[in-house]
Amino acid sequence: MRRKIKNIEKAVETEKGFLSQDKLVRFSSMLTESKNLILRGAPGTGKSYLAKEIAAYVVSEGSFHDYVSLDDQQKKQVEFVQFHPSYDYSDFVEGLKPKLNDDGSMGFELRDGIFKKFVTRARNNYEDSLKSIETIEKEISAQESIEDFFSNIEFGADAFKTFRGNTFFINGADENRIYISIPGNSIVNKLTLNSDELRKMLESGRSFEKIKDITAFFEKSFATQQYSYEFAIFNEIKMRNKERLKIKAIRKKLKKYVFIIDEINRGEISKIFGELFFAIDPGYRGRAGEISTQYSNLHFDPNDKFYVPENVYIIGTMNDIDRSVDSFDFAMRRRFRFVELKADERLDMLDSLENEELKYEAIGRMTALNRAIVSVEDLNENYQIGAAYFLKLKTLGFDRLWTDYLQPLLKDYVRGMYDEKGIMKRFAQAYGYKEDTRGGANEITQD
Repeated sequence: MRRKIKNIEKAVETEKGFLSQDKLVRFSSMLTESKNLILRGAPGTGKSYLAKEIAAYVVSEGSFHDYVSLDDQQKKQVEFVQFHPSYDYSDFVEGLKPKLNDDGSMGFELRDGIFKKFVTRARNNYEDSLKSIETIEKEISAQESIEDFFSNIEFGADAFKTFRGNTFFINGADENRIYISIPGNSIVNKLTLNSDELRKMLESGRSFEKIKDITAFFEKSFATQQYSYEFAIFNEIKMRNKERLKIKAIRKKLKKYVFIIDEINRGEISKIFGELFFAIDPGYRGRAGEISTQYSNLHFDPNDKFYVPENVYIIGTMNDIDRSVDSFDFAMRRRFRFVELKADERLDMLDSLENEELKYEAIGRMTALNRAIVSVEDLNENYQIGAAYFLKLKTLGFDRLWTDYLQPLLKDYVRGMYDEKGIMKRFAQAYGYKEDTRGGANEITQD
């Protein structure tokens, strides 16, 4: 038996072999060089697993290749999504989602999709890495002042007054919005203010004496109603703000962010990405690729542009034999670098099997079966079987792996071909499956 294992091992050495550290470095370099990468190939080649390995290696700067080894902060630099036919722009970029209003009625609000949320995290890091220590200190001071203010007032109970004496209440606040009520206004008794505008006013270190100063600060032609209330809150914060110790900040380090799209070809690409075709182009990353999204008129600042920063990397995975490959948008094809994974490229996955004997028998059967597959005239390497299928040997035997997983897949491959039954018998023989002549559950049958 030991001699048999050695013979199989020697035969496998002529194939692609295991994914070495050198190969992981090579794949990671491909991603960082090209920004957008698609791993394509036969089913079961571990494309999704490899995508996570590459992502972990990139965000950890070569320290890890296993996602679970990343710390919590590093895990936020990786995002995973799987496309499907009903996936759309509102899931990926932004869209209107149902919301229950305070009065019990239903309404809609604009919410960011998974990709836009991820890009926002990366963009914040990218922009922070370009800031001076002084700027960072001002931002931290402003944010702490805002947080202190809101933590020391009672929402909906503490009254405030505008410059002209109008009373209002702050009902709530989050990272982006401040919700106020104006009981004395019979026309507009509720408003939503932009937290970012208040933050920028505090960061500036300027003294605003009147509403016109705010209008000029934001380079607006006319003052908005919101400015009156932002001005009042600004003055309250400045008045309550106590002397603070000098904040010592450090420069933010530029980090890499990796977004993985599994089964990228199964979604309707043009519907999902919309105008992001332009923004994800490696040649138009950063401000050069700024775009207005479909719902930009509903943003707090309609002039705000969306862009994908330089520190965002995208990995897609796709099976070459999937019928949806033919509909993959050509505009997307030229924005991605395609890397093919052969069926024997990820034999390292089988290291997790319980012993070497089982591992090398699996490799031997897989190699023989794949040679039989490519010997069929209408099939090629894209139809070969990857090592991921053989991980099922942890709970199944070789015969059950054949009857329950490999045989049904191969039948779909050869359906409609001349001599289907003969081809399937050759596959079974190459794999090492012996037909049950008694006609039991393991019998190879012709549909």
